[in-house]
Amino acid sequence: MPVDDILLDAEDQMQKAVDHLASELRGVRTGRASPALVEHVKVEYYGSMTDIKAIASIQVPEATQILIRPFSKADLKLIEKGINDSKLGLSAQSDGTQLRLNLPPMSMDRRKQMAGQVKEVGERSKLQIRNSRRDGMKLMDTEQKGGVIPEDEAKRGKEELDKLTKDMETKIEETVNKKTREVMEV
Repeated sequence: MPVDDILLDAEDQMQKAVDHLASELRGVRTGRASPALVEHVKVEYYGSMTDIKAIASIQVPEATQILIRPFSKADLKLIEKGINDSKLGLSAQSDGTQLRLNLPPMSMDRRKQMAGQVKEVGERSKLQIRNSRRDGMKLMDTEQKGGVIPEDEAKRGKEELDKLTKDMETKIEETVNKKTREVMEV
């Protein structure tokens, strides 16, 4: 396998880790309400677990409130049960056609706890990036020993892989720092 292919594969894997981090952090609660807080809550819907966003519209009418309108009124109780069963710590208020979730203000202790969770998710993403780097390095060593790529080409590829790893880790740190600022903002 040529060095460029190894680098492209490693970059693809690393970018998936960065993208996964961004999607994970969308669901972390900050001081403001966001549809991302509840859109991936699972609801038992006709025997299978389904995301709320697939069976209801989710809106944010106020900074501390989420409004969920099921596409079918019959699904209201299912969604309410799903939210109550989730670990969000929110209770849904139903008026018969829609659910309102009022988000209480977060204490500073809770904000610090959430910031810690953000950093933990960031560290897991960095670990995925380092694993991709390790796999790329092993593959380059194997290809070099097998005579597929010359030594100078392998050295260049390893340097590029190190640079790519640093760039991706920087992206993760920036994303984590931005989300931590959002969580800590009062």
